[in-house]
Amino acid sequence: MADAPPVGPTHGRPADSPVPCDLLVEAGWVVPVEPHGVVLRDHAVAVREGAIVALLPIADARARFTAKDTVSRPDGVLLPGLVNAHCHNPMTLLRGVADDLPLKTWLQDHIWPIEAAVIAPGFVADGIALAIAEMLRGGTTCCNENYFFPDVQAATYKRHGFRARVGLPVIDFPTAWAAGDDEYFDKAGDVHDQWRHDPLVGTAFAPHAPYTVSDANFERIRMLSDQLDIPVHLHLHETAQEVEQSQRKHGQRAIARIDRLGLLNDRLIAVHMTQLTDGEIALCAQRGASVVHCPESNLKLASGFCRVADLGRAGVNVAIGTDGCASNNDLDMFGEMRTAALLAKAVANDAAAFDAASALRAATLGGAKALGFDHLVGSIEAGKQADLIVVDMAPLETQPLHHVLSQLVYATGRQQVTDAWIAGRPKLRDRALVDMDEAAIVANARQWRDRIAAVDLSGGARS
Repeated sequence: MADAPPVGPTHGRPADSPVPCDLLVEAGWVVPVEPHGVVLRDHAVAVREGAIVALLPIADARARFTAKDTVSRPDGVLLPGLVNAHCHNPMTLLRGVADDLPLKTWLQDHIWPIEAAVIAPGFVADGIALAIAEMLRGGTTCCNENYFFPDVQAATYKRHGFRARVGLPVIDFPTAWAAGDDEYFDKAGDVHDQWRHDPLVGTAFAPHAPYTVSDANFERIRMLSDQLDIPVHLHLHETAQEVEQSQRKHGQRAIARIDRLGLLNDRLIAVHMTQLTDGEIALCAQRGASVVHCPESNLKLASGFCRVADLGRAGVNVAIGTDGCASNNDLDMFGEMRTAALLAKAVANDAAAFDAASALRAATLGGAKALGFDHLVGSIEAGKQADLIVVDMAPLETQPLHHVLSQLVYATGRQQVTDAWIAGRPKLRDRALVDMDEAAIVANARQWRDRIAAVDLSGGARS
């Protein structure tokens, strides 16, 4: 990995003269993620035109490149940016409004009524802006979004230079986004056409769940997903109740129904998956589906446990997501990695299950693969986009530093992220957001708090 490929012609310069690049990031340690479990001491990454051109020892990098901008972090770990593989980021504005309730009560009696009162393009844009700021400060540079008004979502992510896969919602009842089936699909097509060639923002179909989408709509999604070559982002086997309901209504478990409809394939991003049999795990591996594990949301809503160790052993690609802030209540992928690793050991009754390197891989390359972005991001390799973060390991909370991977997963807090780049552009520098007004974002969140507090869950306004 240290022997990087050539970076291109020298255009008349002597062969041993330095090659220009836009950015050189030097770090005490580099964790490229691919190869798996590797930690490189005193290495640097060279970036040109948004892409990684070389990964090599610092001394060699200084001799080989002349950079417009050099960032030196001798106490830092350089990583690929984290990939949040499942989120509902407009719901960041609903953080904490209905805590400590089971999923059905939380969703039907609180979240949906509040959303009915406030959901609109402004709510979506402001919630995503708040989420982007939080994610960047926590080392996340890419996310898989699932909410309404995908046109607004895409424009907001693009405006802030954040990488995202935006869901095209389909659900079997009217919402503020669409009144019926045809409108959901017509609007999905329009949004996809607008963003299909964008370098930062992609699309996916986002049918809500098996219990809210009909067979006919699932079949329509499968056909269009095949034609457009885009993923399908689906809550699946989230709770035992969902599985029981499917057996009563359709005569088969939800995952069997999805397979019958042709959707259990290498484009499926299956989220939660807390209710899996051995046979279903084997089927996921055979079909090539990716599973997104959201451990903290599942724990908070008492939804069940995803068997990530068994999924990994079977060869299933595992990613990690936070879910939305209304059910988590944060977008902290470092916290999510730690919870995922610890929970997997308890579920598998095996202290070696889902080790630190595997958790980090799930939060980076596993997420990128689930989203279909693994040719772009998820690991530090020449040719990939320079979506990078630096984590400061100098604080006493991560001392002494015996093993970098273990410390990253089991001891590091998101507040230790110092720098972030997306496609080589700085987004966080010395813990300060670049091109985002933190004070204005906080003030805006507070005015949304007041508006949401005025919602009467019976349909009116509180006195």
